[in-house]
Amino acid sequence: MQKAVDMSKHIPVHVVAQPEFLGRHEDKFAFAYTIYITNRSDQNITLRNRHWIITHANGSTQEVIGDGVIGKTPELAPGKSYSYTSGALIPTAVGSMRGSYGFVTDEGQSFRAEIPEFTLQSPGAPLH
Repeated sequence: MQKAVDMSKHIPVHVVAQPEFLGRHEDKFAFAYTIYITNRSDQNITLRNRHWIITHANGSTQEVIGDGVIGKTPELAPGKSYSYTSGALIPTAVGSMRGSYGFVTDEGQSFRAEIPEFTLQSPGAPLH
């Protein structure tokens, strides 16, 4: 597991990513990843959007920007956690993902929490 704590201008959010190789699909490599988000602040927060940057071993990148995660905009009370599993289909046996989540507090304060980079790697694929 790869971990990071982001102190996004007074609102601490803890994000952990856990990637897993699923197999090949046609000419692509399928990965699942589970994200764990914990609200370490004293305020209620709502996840509004996401921004992913997916980097492939051949150097190409793909951006994913959208509302919520897996069709939801979860609310997290202080000390509460939320987890979800999603997937990525990439053209190379190795890649990485990083990004950020956009949150808003009950008082209307918007902030972003960074998602630390994590590796997507199929078994036996060398890291370069």
